[in-house]
Amino acid sequence: MAIGKLVLLIGVVLVLLGLVLTYAPGLLSWFGHLPGDIRKEGEGGSFYLPITSMIVVSIVLTILINLFFRR
Repeated sequence: MAIGKLVLLIGVVLVLLGLVLTYAPGLLSWFGHLPGDIRKEGEGGSFYLPITSMIVVSIVLTILINLFFRR
């Protein structure tokens, strides 16, 4: 039963994220351009490592998981 609730929650989050990206793309334009995100561009290609952005995602997901699944 718990796995069903988790799948449902992930689906709702994905739908909400899709709506935000479709109808209000400016709300998340800061994501990926934070200080600490490494971006190198050269003649042969480019390299992008979003360290700070992934730390923010990790913190937010940790807080949400602890709020919803704390016993």
